[in-house]
Amino acid sequence: MSFQQGLSGLNGAAKSLDVIGNNVANASTVGFKQSQTQFADMYANSMNRSGNSPVGIGVTVANVAQQFTQGNISSSNNPLDIAINGDGFFQVAPSLTDLSPMYGRNGQFQLDKNGYIVNPSMNGAYLMGWAAGTSGGDPVALQIDTSAIPATTTTSITTKVNLDSRLDTPTTTPFNAADPTTYNNSTGVTIYDSLGNPYSVQTYYVKHDPDTTVTPPTTSWDVYAKVGDKTLVTTSGGSVPLSLGTMTFDSTGALISGGTMSIDLTATGANSDVAAGGGNFASAISLSYTGSTQTGSAFVNLAQSQNGMPPGTLSSFSIDKDGSIVGSYSNQQTKNLGTVVLVNFANPNGLQPLGNNLYQATGAAGSALVGKPTTGTFGTLQARAVEDSNVDLTAELVNMIVAQRVYQANSQTIKVQDTVLQTLVSLR
Repeated sequence: MSFQQGLSGLNGAAKSLDVIGNNVANASTVGFKQSQTQFADMYANSMNRSGNSPVGIGVTVANVAQQFTQGNISSSNNPLDIAINGDGFFQVAPSLTDLSPMYGRNGQFQLDKNGYIVNPSMNGAYLMGWAAGTSGGDPVALQIDTSAIPATTTTSITTKVNLDSRLDTPTTTPFNAADPTTYNNSTGVTIYDSLGNPYSVQTYYVKHDPDTTVTPPTTSWDVYAKVGDKTLVTTSGGSVPLSLGTMTFDSTGALISGGTMSIDLTATGANSDVAAGGGNFASAISLSYTGSTQTGSAFVNLAQSQNGMPPGTLSSFSIDKDGSIVGSYSNQQTKNLGTVVLVNFANPNGLQPLGNNLYQATGAAGSALVGKPTTGTFGTLQARAVEDSNVDLTAELVNMIVAQRVYQANSQTIKVQDTVLQTLVSLR
């Protein structure tokens, strides 16, 4: 017996306690991955190279391996907190001028004063991803665009109605929006000019008697419109209501003509006064009634839409499980603001820890594979959540007891060796 074995055992147990202590210290560190001390035995080569000595000379620490197992996911109140459920790492950069990639699992992100997504727990590193409108290429620092969505001028209106064939033809003429006895039904929709000013468009439906000169007979309905409080008229300075068109239905109730009309709000005269908000309209707003029917049931507006919208300001944003950053605007619109990417490695244990919850790629880790969450081998993202440390405190406390006993046992071998030597020295 020599002191070498005991000394190596003390050294190995001390390093094991260091690793256990580091695990325990980071039990509350978001995204932390616990480490495990891996040991190897040592043997001395014989001088004549005939083989190793059958008696070992102790133990050495072969590796300190991190365990990249999934940590528990806890919810949070920060909309920018992101947890990775599955494989992959966030890619971050130390600054906007130094985009050297670093990697980590800590998803405690915030917005800086310029709208960039940063992680204070990663020494203020910038989160990397794909900019809005892109779905590949080299990741860039993600910045939330807070600019408003511009207004869109209405250029088309789509309406699908069922007209009641049982209704009588109005006996009061001509059409007058203020007199409900001059029309059968009406529907309304809001449209927008180039500045996003809203205007109420009310369309009115006036039934004609069936045309019995054709077989089978058909039935027609005239369509009139009012924008705001002004009824569209036929001529400049005139007062005759303008019929936008006529819908004709066959005996089965199917629309056979008049499915497409238009509203001109740029004409001279009375019709040019309908827009008082200062914005412009398209020369003609198309009006589609495709799919409309005439049946023996009550009038109903089956569907109605238009393609204009007012301007919108960014009111909030969220991060989907596939990494998409979706902005919600005050005009009820949504817009993609960028995509958070994940990076994976063939051998994550080959990553070099840098501190601050960060890792650096090495040749041992393999090439960095960049991709969109939920695709391939990449995990999914969960917003308003963080991944807890995967340290098992109960197991670590047990390991601490074992390492302490190993240390005590190795110190005992040194004590015994000392006693043996002292006995040898005291021989006479």
